[in-house]
Amino acid sequence: MLNWFFVFVTAAIAIHGLTYRDKNGERNTVHLLFGCIALLFCVRVLFVDILQLI
Repeated sequence: MLNWFFVFVTAAIAIHGLTYRDKNGERNTVHLLFGCIALLFCVRVLFVDILQLI
């Protein structure tokens, strides 16, 4: 149950970080960086811990 919660939280962080734009419509490098890191953790926990594919 805790793994699913972690996947949902990191997925939300990843979506926010990868789609965030400032007032000028530009992407912030820090948001992209942490969004990519959150996406990697989300996919890793989903495939390795929950689905046990690897």
